[in-house]
Amino acid sequence: MSLVRISNELAEKAAEGVKFDDKGLVLALACDHASGEILMAAWMNQRTLVQTLETGRMTYWSRSRQEVWIKGLTSGNVQDVVGVDLDCDGDALRFRVVQHGDAACHTGRRACFFRTLSEGEWVTTSLPPATT
Repeated sequence: MSLVRISNELAEKAAEGVKFDDKGLVLALACDHASGEILMAAWMNQRTLVQTLETGRMTYWSRSRQEVWIKGLTSGNVQDVVGVDLDCDGDALRFRVVQHGDAACHTGRRACFFRTLSEGEWVTTSLPPATT
């Protein structure tokens, strides 16, 4: 297993094939490379997509903070890219990642998808790890 790392020129060329929305964003799903589990969904702009492809480390665009967000920079829960796929419409990306650290989710859970719809209610299916 090797990390995805390509030159700036190739990263820019790859980004040209992606359909960004009217705000310049594209959906990015981070999935565990071994299990396929969806760990999280976030947004990228062209700059963060290129940076991700160049460095091999997941880098997103934070819509709430309006800034570049390198996953794990403060938490240590880094995501290294081992593969990337573009959907049929060209407007969503799936990244196959190696998750370092216990949590992909900012709530401390392994994945962001921890609530299930049951009889019209969202039920929490996993608790964050206990802190010591």
